[in-house]
Amino acid sequence: MIYADLHIHTTYSDDSSILPKTLVETLVRHDFVKVAAVTDHDTIKACSITKQLASAYSDILIIPGTEISTPSGDVVVLGAKEMPPKPWTVENVLDFVRQNDLVSVVAHPYREYGMGDIAKNYEFDAIEVLNGGSSPSANDEARELAKLLGLPGTAGSDAHQQSELCMAYSKIQASMNVDEILHAIKKGLVTALASRTSIRF
Repeated sequence: MIYADLHIHTTYSDDSSILPKTLVETLVRHDFVKVAAVTDHDTIKACSITKQLASAYSDILIIPGTEISTPSGDVVVLGAKEMPPKPWTVENVLDFVRQNDLVSVVAHPYREYGMGDIAKNYEFDAIEVLNGGSSPSANDEARELAKLLGLPGTAGSDAHQQSELCMAYSKIQASMNVDEILHAIKKGLVTALASRTSIRF
């Protein structure tokens, strides 16, 4: 069993102040969240740097990923070691995910830049049902969408500053192995949780 924050932005996103080193240090200090997905906006540049920093600690794991801006809304891709080819339409991103055995997640569907009901037209692997930057009502709508589509629900802080890290996280029935974690999410072996110190949920 592992606990993972599946949506984090580093300084490789223009709107984030979280250094890769700060993310790793936060995971080291955290009581139980020891896994994090680096999902910067439209880039994977921070992933290898953050993984290298985390390699000094045997109990810390970084999942490479990205949050891709499509014309229809944001899509989080977990496990990505390269960016999908452009144009970044939902169809093209999902084709890339399937071809590379990655995980596609509808990011904050009922918030700004979210896909909303359009997500019903595509075959995603999961819905982000608990997002640290979304309102309780938007997260509730996301849960209903996941239920309607019969998809697993993930959680991530969507942190852009250090104080937001691990405010929302996923409990996953998997070991500290990226491939195993990705497969567990697809199988629905994931539960969305919020930090008790959070006032957002």
